[in-house]
Amino acid sequence: MSKDRNPRRVADNEAMAKLRMLRTSPQKLNLVAAMIRGKKVDRALNDLTFSKKRIAMDVKKCLQSAIANAENNHNLDVDELIVAEAWVGKNLTMKRGRPRARGRFGKIIKPFSELTIKVRQVEEQA
Repeated sequence: MSKDRNPRRVADNEAMAKLRMLRTSPQKLNLVAAMIRGKKVDRALNDLTFSKKRIAMDVKKCLQSAIANAENNHNLDVDELIVAEAWVGKNLTMKRGRPRARGRFGKIIKPFSELTIKVRQVEEQA
């Protein structure tokens, strides 16, 4: 009487990767995530490679991880993958401060965020 296997969190034609503790604000990260949503993975990798945003290299690493998960863990064809979803969430916020004039205190907030990328295999129409 063993327990049933854990059900998959994604469909049979999907794979995902998650990246936590990215040192950027969710608002800035969402701009990069919006750049790749709905695109084929090879096109999305090219866009991230030549993007001027600092965080684009970390997003590219997460996308490559999702592609590797699809290929190795779920036996999906890499040439037919698209970025189905890419969403951003908040993580912790470091609070720092700086002394200012007349005894005041300037608040410095250093936000962290997390990124989840889901890729899906889509058969091309003939």
